Amino acid sequence: MSEHSINATARNVEGKGASRRLRTSGHVPAIVYGGTDAPKSIQIEHNHLWHASQNEWFYASILDLNIDGKAERVLLRDMQRHPFKQQIMHLDFQRVAAGVAIHLSVPLHFLNQDTSPAGKSANVVVTHEINEVAIVCLPRDLPEFIEVDLKDLALGDIVHLSQVKLPKGVELDIRNLDKEHDIAVVIAKQARVEVEETPEAPAAEVPSTKSAKAGDSDAK
Repeated sequence: MSEHSINATARNVEGKGASRRLRTSGHVPAIVYGGTDAPKSIQIEHNHLWHASQNEWFYASILDLNIDGKAERVLLRDMQRHPFKQQIMHLDFQRVAAGVAIHLSVPLHFLNQDTSPAGKSANVVVTHEINEVAIVCLPRDLPEFIEVDLKDLALGDIVHLSQVKLPKGVELDIRNLDKEHDIAVVIAKQARVEVEETPEAPAAEVPSTKSAKAGDSDAK
Protein backbone atom coordinates (compact mmCIF):
# COMPACT_ATOMS: atom_id res chain seq x y z
CA MET A 1 0.00 0.00 0.00
CA SER A 2 1.48 3.35 -1.04
CA GLU A 3 1.59 6.42 1.18
CA HIS A 4 -0.08 9.59 -0.09
CA SER A 5 -0.19 12.86 1.83
CA ILE A 6 -2.56 15.82 1.70
CA ASN A 7 -1.80 19.00 3.64
CA ALA A 8 -4.60 20.86 5.39
CA THR A 9 -5.25 23.44 8.09
CA ALA A 10 -8.02 23.64 10.67
CA ARG A 11 -10.76 26.24 10.24
CA ASN A 12 -12.97 27.73 12.92
CA VAL A 13 -15.40 29.77 10.83
CA GLU A 14 -18.22 27.86 9.16
CA GLY A 15 -21.33 28.62 7.14
CA LYS A 16 -22.10 29.31 3.49
CA GLY A 17 -20.57 32.77 3.51
CA ALA A 18 -17.33 31.54 5.06
CA SER A 19 -17.12 28.64 2.59
CA ARG A 20 -17.68 31.02 -0.34
CA ARG A 21 -14.89 33.31 0.87
CA LEU A 22 -12.67 30.29 1.35
CA ARG A 23 -13.20 29.13 -2.25
CA THR A 24 -12.57 32.65 -3.54
CA SER A 25 -9.20 32.59 -1.76
CA GLY A 26 -8.24 29.35 -3.55
CA HIS A 27 -9.08 26.85 -0.82
CA VAL A 28 -11.60 24.04 -0.39
CA PRO A 29 -13.68 23.47 2.76
CA ALA A 30 -13.72 19.91 4.07
CA ILE A 31 -14.64 17.88 7.13
CA VAL A 32 -13.01 14.94 8.90
CA TYR A 33 -15.21 12.60 10.93
CA GLY A 34 -15.31 9.12 12.45
CA GLY A 35 -13.41 7.30 15.16
CA THR A 36 -13.41 8.52 18.73
CA ASP A 37 -12.58 12.16 17.94
CA ALA A 38 -15.12 14.85 17.19
CA PRO A 39 -15.67 15.97 13.60
CA LYS A 40 -13.17 18.59 12.49
CA SER A 41 -13.58 21.32 9.88
CA ILE A 42 -10.53 21.88 7.70
CA GLN A 43 -9.42 23.70 4.55
CA ILE A 44 -7.13 22.51 1.74
CA GLU A 45 -5.33 24.49 -0.95
CA HIS A 46 -7.29 23.93 -4.17
CA ASN A 47 -4.50 23.56 -6.72
CA HIS A 48 -2.71 20.92 -4.65
CA LEU A 49 -6.00 19.12 -4.13
CA TRP A 50 -6.95 19.33 -7.81
CA HIS A 51 -3.70 17.70 -8.93
CA ALA A 52 -4.16 14.94 -6.33
CA SER A 53 -7.73 14.34 -7.54
CA GLN A 54 -6.47 13.50 -11.04
CA ASN A 55 -4.88 10.32 -9.69
CA GLU A 56 -6.61 6.99 -9.17
CA TRP A 57 -5.08 6.55 -5.72
CA PHE A 58 -6.90 9.61 -4.40
CA TYR A 59 -10.20 7.70 -4.44
CA ALA A 60 -9.06 4.21 -3.38
CA SER A 61 -6.22 4.67 -0.91
CA ILE A 62 -5.73 5.53 2.72
CA LEU A 63 -4.51 9.13 2.80
CA ASP A 64 -2.25 10.79 5.35
CA LEU A 65 -4.12 14.01 6.04
CA ASN A 66 -1.65 16.41 7.68
CA ILE A 67 -3.72 18.94 9.64
CA ASP A 68 -1.45 21.68 10.96
CA GLY A 69 1.39 19.17 11.11
CA LYS A 70 -0.59 16.39 12.81
CA ALA A 71 -1.32 13.38 10.57
CA GLU A 72 -4.61 11.52 10.51
CA ARG A 73 -5.24 8.45 8.36
CA VAL A 74 -8.42 8.91 6.34
CA LEU A 75 -10.44 7.74 3.35
CA LEU A 76 -12.19 10.06 0.92
CA ARG A 77 -15.91 9.43 1.30
CA ASP A 78 -17.48 12.24 -0.70
CA MET A 79 -16.38 14.98 -3.08
CA GLN A 80 -18.61 17.72 -4.46
CA ARG A 81 -17.59 19.38 -7.75
CA HIS A 82 -18.79 22.56 -9.40
CA PRO A 83 -21.37 21.71 -12.09
CA PHE A 84 -19.30 23.17 -14.94
CA LYS A 85 -16.07 24.70 -13.57
CA GLN A 86 -12.93 22.71 -12.83
CA GLN A 87 -13.42 23.32 -9.15
CA ILE A 88 -13.78 21.09 -6.10
CA MET A 89 -16.43 22.49 -3.74
CA HIS A 90 -16.30 20.28 -0.64
CA LEU A 91 -14.80 17.04 0.69
CA ASP A 92 -15.70 14.49 3.35
CA PHE A 93 -12.95 12.37 4.90
CA GLN A 94 -13.49 9.43 7.27
CA ARG A 95 -10.89 8.48 9.87
CA VAL A 96 -9.43 4.99 9.64
CA ALA A 97 -8.66 2.79 12.65
CA ALA A 98 -5.96 0.14 12.25
CA GLY A 99 -8.00 -2.82 13.53
CA VAL A 100 -11.37 -1.91 12.01
CA ALA A 101 -12.39 -3.32 8.60
CA ILE A 102 -13.15 -0.80 5.88
CA HIS A 103 -15.54 -0.99 2.93
CA LEU A 104 -14.37 0.64 -0.29
CA SER A 105 -14.60 0.31 -4.07
CA VAL A 106 -11.23 -0.11 -5.78
CA PRO A 107 -10.49 0.00 -9.54
CA LEU A 108 -9.80 -3.05 -11.68
CA HIS A 109 -6.69 -3.10 -13.89
CA PHE A 110 -6.99 -5.39 -16.91
CA LEU A 111 -3.70 -6.99 -17.96
CA ASN A 112 -2.57 -8.68 -21.18
CA GLN A 113 -5.80 -8.06 -23.08
CA ASP A 114 -4.05 -6.98 -26.29
CA THR A 115 -1.89 -10.11 -26.39
CA SER A 116 -4.69 -12.56 -25.56
CA PRO A 117 -6.32 -14.70 -28.29
CA ALA A 118 -9.39 -12.48 -28.10
CA GLY A 119 -7.39 -9.26 -28.13
CA LYS A 120 -5.40 -10.28 -31.21
CA SER A 121 -8.50 -11.14 -33.23
CA ALA A 122 -10.12 -8.43 -35.31
CA ASN A 123 -13.45 -10.29 -35.12
CA VAL A 124 -13.72 -10.23 -31.31
CA VAL A 125 -14.99 -7.42 -29.11
CA VAL A 126 -13.85 -7.43 -25.47
CA THR A 127 -16.11 -5.50 -23.08
CA HIS A 128 -15.40 -4.55 -19.47
CA GLU A 129 -18.75 -4.91 -17.73
CA ILE A 130 -17.44 -3.33 -14.50
CA ASN A 131 -14.34 -1.23 -13.84
CA GLU A 132 -14.28 -1.34 -10.04
CA VAL A 133 -15.24 -3.75 -7.31
CA ALA A 134 -16.47 -3.27 -3.73
CA ILE A 135 -14.24 -4.95 -1.15
CA VAL A 136 -13.84 -5.24 2.61
CA CYS A 137 -10.50 -5.55 4.40
CA LEU A 138 -8.37 -4.19 7.19
CA PRO A 139 -6.57 -0.92 6.42
CA ARG A 140 -3.18 -2.63 6.20
CA ASP A 141 -4.48 -4.94 3.42
CA LEU A 142 -6.15 -2.29 1.27
CA PRO A 143 -4.94 -2.49 -2.36
CA GLU A 144 -4.98 0.58 -4.62
CA PHE A 145 -6.30 -1.64 -7.42
CA ILE A 146 -6.95 -5.30 -8.27
CA GLU A 147 -5.44 -6.93 -11.34
CA VAL A 148 -7.43 -9.08 -13.76
CA ASP A 149 -5.16 -11.13 -16.02
CA LEU A 150 -6.73 -11.71 -19.46
CA LYS A 151 -3.81 -13.51 -21.14
CA ASP A 152 -5.92 -16.61 -21.93
CA LEU A 153 -9.12 -14.77 -22.92
CA ALA A 154 -10.66 -16.21 -26.09
CA LEU A 155 -13.84 -15.77 -28.11
CA GLY A 156 -16.89 -16.73 -26.06
CA ASP A 157 -15.15 -16.45 -22.68
CA ILE A 158 -16.77 -14.70 -19.73
CA VAL A 159 -14.70 -13.75 -16.69
CA HIS A 160 -16.95 -13.74 -13.62
CA LEU A 161 -16.41 -11.93 -10.33
CA SER A 162 -15.62 -15.23 -8.59
CA GLN A 163 -12.67 -15.72 -10.97
CA VAL A 164 -10.97 -12.46 -10.01
CA LYS A 165 -7.98 -13.22 -7.80
CA LEU A 166 -8.15 -11.08 -4.67
CA PRO A 167 -5.07 -10.09 -2.65
CA LYS A 168 -4.49 -11.70 0.73
CA GLY A 169 -6.80 -10.33 3.41
CA VAL A 170 -9.29 -8.90 0.90
CA GLU A 171 -12.85 -10.14 0.41
CA LEU A 172 -15.74 -9.05 -1.80
CA ASP A 173 -18.20 -6.71 -0.15
CA ILE A 174 -21.48 -8.45 -0.98
CA ARG A 175 -23.77 -6.20 1.07
CA ASN A 176 -25.22 -4.54 -2.03
CA LEU A 177 -25.18 -7.64 -4.24
CA ASP A 178 -27.85 -10.25 -4.81
CA LYS A 179 -27.36 -13.81 -3.64
CA GLU A 180 -26.49 -14.59 -7.25
CA HIS A 181 -23.67 -12.05 -7.18
CA ASP A 182 -21.27 -13.82 -9.53
CA ILE A 183 -21.60 -11.12 -12.15
CA ALA A 184 -19.69 -10.86 -15.41
CA VAL A 185 -16.57 -8.72 -15.33
CA VAL A 186 -15.25 -9.23 -18.88
CA ILE A 187 -16.96 -10.68 -21.97
CA ALA A 188 -15.31 -11.64 -25.28
CA LYS A 189 -17.92 -11.81 -28.01
CA GLN A 190 -18.12 -11.99 -31.78
CA ALA A 191 -17.96 -8.61 -33.46
CA ARG A 192 -20.97 -7.64 -35.52
CA VAL A 193 -20.28 -7.84 -39.23
CA GLU A 194 -22.17 -5.31 -41.29
CA VAL A 195 -23.00 -6.57 -44.77
CA GLU A 196 -23.02 -3.90 -47.42
CA GLU A 197 -26.16 -3.95 -49.50
CA THR A 198 -25.58 -4.31 -53.25
CA PRO A 199 -27.50 -1.61 -55.08
CA GLU A 200 -30.17 -2.97 -57.37
CA ALA A 201 -29.63 -2.54 -61.12
CA PRO A 202 -31.97 0.07 -62.64
CA ALA A 203 -34.97 -1.44 -64.41
CA ALA A 204 -34.92 -1.29 -68.21
CA GLU A 205 -37.11 1.44 -69.57
CA VAL A 206 -40.22 0.14 -71.35
CA PRO A 207 -41.83 2.47 -73.91
CA SER A 208 -45.25 3.56 -72.82
CA THR A 209 -48.25 2.20 -74.71
CA LYS A 210 -49.24 5.72 -75.71
CA SER A 211 -45.84 6.43 -77.30
CA ALA A 212 -45.87 3.13 -79.13
CA LYS A 213 -49.33 3.81 -80.58
CA ALA A 214 -48.27 7.28 -81.64
CA GLY A 215 -45.34 5.81 -83.52
CA ASP A 216 -47.56 3.30 -85.27
CA SER A 217 -49.93 6.07 -86.32
CA ASP A 218 -47.13 8.18 -87.82
CA ALA A 219 -45.82 5.18 -89.72
CA LYS A 220 -49.19 4.80 -91.37
